[in-house]
Amino acid sequence: MVAASPTVLRRHVALQLKELREAVEPELKREAVAEHLGCSLGHVRHLETLVSLPKPLEVRALLPLYGVPDRVERFLGLVEAARTGKDWWSDFPGVPSWLELLLGMEAAAATMHRYDALVVLGLFQTPAYTAAVIRAQEPDLSEAEVQQRIQLRQARQDVLTRRPVPPEVYVLLDEAVLYRVTEDPAVTVEQVEHLIKISQLPNVHLQVVPFAKGLHAGINGPFTTLGFGPELVGDPGIAYTESRIQGTYYEQADQIQRYRDTWSSVQLQAATPEETRAILAHRAEEIAA
Repeated sequence: MVAASPTVLRRHVALQLKELREAVEPELKREAVAEHLGCSLGHVRHLETLVSLPKPLEVRALLPLYGVPDRVERFLGLVEAARTGKDWWSDFPGVPSWLELLLGMEAAAATMHRYDALVVLGLFQTPAYTAAVIRAQEPDLSEAEVQQRIQLRQARQDVLTRRPVPPEVYVLLDEAVLYRVTEDPAVTVEQVEHLIKISQLPNVHLQVVPFAKGLHAGINGPFTTLGFGPELVGDPGIAYTESRIQGTYYEQADQIQRYRDTWSSVQLQAATPEETRAILAHRAEEIAA
């Protein structure tokens, strides 16, 4: 299973339990579920909000109640994987709790759509460019802390060549990013050349949004949407934005769709992948001159 992250699986189990209960007609209330299980209302709430994983007996009792007895064995497998698995970043020190869901969902995603207007996205960054970005954002960090963050960001990039099936990654990069040059211009040249190289991966689709196109729907700032394959059937995915303090996850279908519509709107103004590589090559030459 691609979605090996316990963090992602715990979320998926909770979402499915809530959605399956609410899909019963007439709608099945949590109070009725608690009575059926012989447990407290609080326990049912915990099962639907990532606080607790259901026990095998609870899975066998709940899914027939929700009208999907055929999903019991698959669901038991998900719960066991969520309970016993290990997230890939668990050996990296200092990972903030708010970032963990994004890391897990990146690793599980079948599709990623990203728009960036300020800096190159982390999944495409070179180590030197990452270091420059981190030091600009947080100049008081120690060298050891900077290196830890670089290592984590580089490890995240393994998803781009994930086996057996990597995600399809669609990235819109505002041309402004190419003009925000690092203190050492050679670092930016290396980064832009890396973008050309990475754009040639068969699962990576990179497009620059030129200045000349003017205003567009993405002016509120960078965002990501992630979608999943059949392993997480019924999961709507997420939309994600990030501030200086923490990340924000949007999990309602209508919220996610608004971000997807925004991405599609911005793409209409983007250069083609072939034109993008020409823009990148020209910009690298300009910076190096």
